[in-house]
Amino acid sequence: MKLRILRNLDYILMFSVIALVFIGVMFIYSSGINSTGVQVSMEYTRQIAFGSTGLVLMVLMTIIDYRKFKQMSPVLYGILLVLLIYTRIFGDEVNGAKSWLGIGSFGIQPSEFGKLIFAMFLARYLEDSANENELKRFIKACIIMALPMGLILIQPDMGTASVYVPIFLIMCYAAGVPKRYLGLLLSIGILTIVMTILPIWESDIYRKAVPVLKIFRDMKLRLTLIIAFALIAAVSCAGYIFIKEKYFYWITYAFGVFTFSLGASILGSKVLKPYQIMRLIVFLNPEVDPRGSGWHIIQSKIAIGSGNFWGQGFLQGTQSHYRYLPTQSTDFIFSILSEELGFFGGLLVFALFTLIFIRGLVIVRNTTNVYGYYISLGIVFMIFYHFIVNIGMAMGIMPITGIPLLFLSYGGSALWMAMCGIGILMSINLRRTDYK
Repeated sequence: MKLRILRNLDYILMFSVIALVFIGVMFIYSSGINSTGVQVSMEYTRQIAFGSTGLVLMVLMTIIDYRKFKQMSPVLYGILLVLLIYTRIFGDEVNGAKSWLGIGSFGIQPSEFGKLIFAMFLARYLEDSANENELKRFIKACIIMALPMGLILIQPDMGTASVYVPIFLIMCYAAGVPKRYLGLLLSIGILTIVMTILPIWESDIYRKAVPVLKIFRDMKLRLTLIIAFALIAAVSCAGYIFIKEKYFYWITYAFGVFTFSLGASILGSKVLKPYQIMRLIVFLNPEVDPRGSGWHIIQSKIAIGSGNFWGQGFLQGTQSHYRYLPTQSTDFIFSILSEELGFFGGLLVFALFTLIFIRGLVIVRNTTNVYGYYISLGIVFMIFYHFIVNIGMAMGIMPITGIPLLFLSYGGSALWMAMCGIGILMSINLRRTDYK
């Protein structure tokens, strides 16, 4: 068995991950040095410990038969919900969100591990419900996502909560959930975000009153529209049921989307604080708040641009060492790397992540187990989403959401979760032809 494991390990995937963790430790070390060359942060030592224990977890997950998680997933999912509720009430507040459970100086973030648990439980449900009614199956899957995601949103931690959506969409798509249902959910999500941020955009970025946006300033008008849209959707639904005309279906679909989005935007504006909403839109024009919400993006772009092709040299960056770049060891680790290693360093990171994505998709394609197929697809796209959003955030082309760059950013919870995910992928690969 040991020889079989050693012979069939995906060494390309494993060494790509180890290389990224090593690069991450290097630049977490760099981020802790101030302008006088003194090491003022020991985060790199903790990251070495996180990486070492993460490697053990990755090997352990590789050895364990991933199919055991199918039986365990309902219990794990229940524990996750309890932990998220406990965290919201008794957790430690960090950066405005109650997302952490701490014991002394050590803390974990349950919502990070929840991504894998959610994928495990959703994969189990999608496999077991293959013959259920399509709409019923979709609604149940939405509930499985909504429970942990809602608890994370009220922490509030919109960045972590958003990761659950691509996992859900890709796994449901692979499971054959109708595209119109997935499109409905995606449309409601996008419109909710847009409707939540429009008032802040109008007041802080556009800085002129837009008549049509009065519905977002006047609560009575918004509630009136919600009731009106809901009635139109209800009447159209009745028309479709009794008259069977297709256009009634699409009227119900459109007005249902607007009804839910308007209602959810009210909740969003209550849960998210103005500065958090501002972070979502300031990337459109960072100069409207150059010393506030726009500061992160401006300094990150300066750091990346100053690196040129070869960079300024390891430990020679100015933006990080002079502390111009906030949260530089976590959210903006790519900015430090690009400043000190330049375009070449960024290309190296892209190449290593590309190897992970290619090997991950090969595992997805080769697995003969339906449960393994769903969960591997969810893990690959979770890592991909983290990569795209964090790099886009550092480059100033995507909103600041606080999503870490997996394997590189400082933090134990995200690193352990990601390495456990890689371990599960390798476990699936080891057993890809095992039909038992």
